[in-house]
Amino acid sequence: AKKKGLDTSSNTYTIVYASVMVIIVAFLLAFISSVLKPTQDANVENDTKGQILTSLNIDIKAPGFSVADEFKNVQDMLWNGTELVPVPENHKFLSSYGSAIKAGELHVFVAQAEGETKYVLPVTGRGLWGGLWGYIALNADKKTVYGTYFYHESETAGLGARIGERWFQEQFNGKPVFAGENTEAVALKVVKAGASKAENEIDGVTGATLTSVGVSDMVQDGLSVYLSFINN
Repeated sequence: AKKKGLDTSSNTYTIVYASVMVIIVAFLLAFISSVLKPTQDANVENDTKGQILTSLNIDIKAPGFSVADEFKNVQDMLWNGTELVPVPENHKFLSSYGSAIKAGELHVFVAQAEGETKYVLPVTGRGLWGGLWGYIALNADKKTVYGTYFYHESETAGLGARIGERWFQEQFNGKPVFAGENTEAVALKVVKAGASKAENEIDGVTGATLTSVGVSDMVQDGLSVYLSFINN
């Protein structure tokens, strides 16, 4: 007599079962992703705001420090080529600025530190293995650096990745954007480790020449985009 019921050993059963399981798992993953996305987006936004605050020489790791509360004192503005204007209320806060800069959307974060106005400019570039990004805070004169923050996608640990360390970033503090009276070309740059001589030169990371060059290009190209603002 022919056996009744499902033949769990048949190829058809195996294919149908596998297909159903794939659909169920895909649905669950999509559901979990949609549930977690708001939290993930909030964490990314908070991290970006922390990077901007770090460029202002603020210790975001201090006990009890709140990035969200401190960032309320920072204004996200846009440079329209003539003046700074507030970012529209419906404009989503950006966590990366490469595409915006390419599209001519130039953000300037305005803050107060040590009784003076500071301007934070986002910059992006390329390192040895991947993208670089950072924030350069200028003093009220817009001709000297107040602070910086730099980071990377995938630079080599112990070498290029050291651009994310404060000792490297703090070398920029107080450095001039230009050389002498020439304000048409950004002179601030990173040179080979131990080779800095001029006031506008920063020592690169030992053993990470290409990453250091990438940071130098990012600083020069990034600030050049904002020349009309800096010289305004």
